[in-house]
Amino acid sequence: MSSACRSLMVVGTSSHVGKTLLVAALCRLLKKAGKKVAPFKAQNMSLNAYVTPEGHEIAYAQALQAWAAGIPPAVEMNPILLKPQGNLTSQVVLNGVAVDTCRAGEYYERWFAPAWEAVKTALARLQQQYEWIICEGAGSPAEVNLKHRDLANTRVALHLGSPTWLVADIDRGGALAHVVGTLQLLEPAERALIRGIVINKFRGARELLQPGLDWLENYTGIPVVGVLPWLDWTLPQEDSLGLEAGPHLWEVRRPRRGDRLEIAVVRLPQVANFSDFDPLLAEPSVHLRWVGPGQSLGSPDVVILPGSKTTLKDLLVLRQSGLADQLRHYSGHIVGICGGLQMLGQTIADPEGREGVAGTYPGLGLLPLTTVLQPTKVTQQVQTQSRWPATTPVQGYEIHQGSTQANSSGCLPIFEQEGLGWRDPTGRVWGSYLHGLFDNHRWRRHWLNELRRQKGWDPLPELDGHYAQQREELLDRLAEAWRPHLDWHQLLE
Repeated sequence: MSSACRSLMVVGTSSHVGKTLLVAALCRLLKKAGKKVAPFKAQNMSLNAYVTPEGHEIAYAQALQAWAAGIPPAVEMNPILLKPQGNLTSQVVLNGVAVDTCRAGEYYERWFAPAWEAVKTALARLQQQYEWIICEGAGSPAEVNLKHRDLANTRVALHLGSPTWLVADIDRGGALAHVVGTLQLLEPAERALIRGIVINKFRGARELLQPGLDWLENYTGIPVVGVLPWLDWTLPQEDSLGLEAGPHLWEVRRPRRGDRLEIAVVRLPQVANFSDFDPLLAEPSVHLRWVGPGQSLGSPDVVILPGSKTTLKDLLVLRQSGLADQLRHYSGHIVGICGGLQMLGQTIADPEGREGVAGTYPGLGLLPLTTVLQPTKVTQQVQTQSRWPATTPVQGYEIHQGSTQANSSGCLPIFEQEGLGWRDPTGRVWGSYLHGLFDNHRWRRHWLNELRRQKGWDPLPELDGHYAQQREELLDRLAEAWRPHLDWHQLLE
């Protein structure tokens, strides 16, 4: 290992304590200090994915952390990605490529050894390129029934000999007990690596908490290196469980206005790549809300069917819950992204039974499209030209296991590149395989202005560029919000 590369491991007392957010902030702060830094998470379980320039699939959270570090996302930052798809099974993505679909026991029997080799190789490559690696754990490092096969936490810290920070969520209550209990369950060698405790999501007066912090430091012998305030915004969530956790990084509390478009996104059980909608949430002219199965669709201006890890299963849920019937009787605009695009068509064929029983199944019938699910997974970045609602360059990425074709000349292509998206002649119903489509400022504003024109509203000013520019400003905001509350000198020393 290169002695020039330093590392810090960030683990948590449980899931959703803020590890992802803290790693992103630390990456940005180190970048601002002039350091070459990279994020790392050995194994992530998430349906929110991103495709690197080389065509490798990694968790979107690690892509976001890479942008915080000011570097392109790379597969070495997340060598193992598990994508749950129901029935206790997950798709295994190793080194950016889908290699298997299996249950947990099968995964550890078949893939534990090669996965750990992939982790060590990825770390070695990062150590040769960067001065710092900020590693993120997964869940808790103290799950005694899982520690023998835990790839993401103390195994990585011990391999690197990495100083480690332990993060607890005080908003849930019991943070001090969570810290003490976690430390108690660690092995002596693991506990020796814990060099700092971080209390996250604190709201209130610090002086009221200080006696508890003093006790914690005296009892554990470990300093509290940060008390991070509750933020009214946060990063996009790694999984759909976090969608109800609160507003996102880009969301600002705004008064409701009469000229804001209402967009409803269907919360599918296996919803994937919901980061697609970050730019819409950042739009002052848009009110976005989630609609789950069993809920009323209401009367929004637009309904979006997002990506899905299991298109056929989620389509069945739409039918059983009545949402499919609501969509058929809905008179507004309907959009499908990736799996949502497949659902809009007439049929979806699964000849190998990849999502259950082999066969051909009816779609919603809202576009004359047929889809065939295939074993080969498409993962690539795309740059093309749109034909509608305006002629403008767009970029994004594809992640799908299906090929879709139009059955009618009345189904019009949206892009110059074939097979990426189609619409009906009115533009009321359309779909695309292109993740990150709404990140393109000019394209998004043209589409929103077409909706506004139909309502008789004034158009929004055109925007050049890409959502990446806005994301940069927000990552700066995140880092500066936490800088005063972290023992920054302990990290650098």
